Amino acid sequence: MKDIFQVIKTIQLSEKATLLAELNNEYVFKVDRSANKLEIKEAVQKLFKKTVIDVRTANYKGKKKRERRADYGRAAHWKKAFVRLKEGETIDIV
Repeated sequence: MKDIFQVIKTIQLSEKATLLAELNNEYVFKVDRSANKLEIKEAVQKLFKKTVIDVRTANYKGKKKRERRADYGRAAHWKKAFVRLKEGETIDIV
């Protein structure tokens, strides 16, 4: 198992993430690309002392940079995790 600080990188703050937190009690995290759902669940439970019900993940490709050339670059690929907490529990983001 990885260290919990290696698994969770940052929390995503966007309009969609805020809406998910208000409606479904879900929080969005940017996580390590090699982390699986069990590691993410354990990391959130240890770090925030909350009960996790469900974890969904999504992999994203980094955007292309300087695409008009043959040797274009690319931003880093990343992984997003949607974590649903037990009813009544919240994470203080502020």
